[in-house]
Amino acid sequence: MFRNILLVAAGGAAGSVARYLMSRIVQQAAGTAFPWGTMVVNVLGCLVIGAVSELAARSGVISQDVKLILTTGFCGGFTTFSTFMNETSGLITADKPLTAALYVGASVVAGLIAVAAGMTIIKMI
Repeated sequence: MFRNILLVAAGGAAGSVARYLMSRIVQQAAGTAFPWGTMVVNVLGCLVIGAVSELAARSGVISQDVKLILTTGFCGGFTTFSTFMNETSGLITADKPLTAALYVGASVVAGLIAVAAGMTIIKMI
C-alpha cells in the first residue's frame, strides 16, 4: 500500500507541475480572457487517461504500477477532469447512459454550488 502511495505521489507531482506549465504557456499564447490553458489541459488529460486506460485493458501492454502512476498519479495531478470523463465513459460503455448523464449533471451543478458557497462563506468572515 505504501508503495502505491509513493507511485501516486510521484505521478501527481509531475502532473501538477505539467499542468501549471502547460496552462500558463497556452494561456499566454492565447492572449484572451477565455481559459484556454485550462481547457487544453483538461482535453489533453482526457486523451492521456483514455490511451492509458486502453493500454491497461490490453493484458501485458503496461503494468499496473505504470497505470497507477499515469492515471491516478499523473492525470490526477494534471487534471481531475480526465478522471471524471473516464468514469463517465465507463458508465456509457457499461450501458448506463442515464447514470452517466446524472453523474455529469449533478457534478456540474454541485460543483458550481460548492464554488459559490465557498466564496459566500469567505465573504461572510
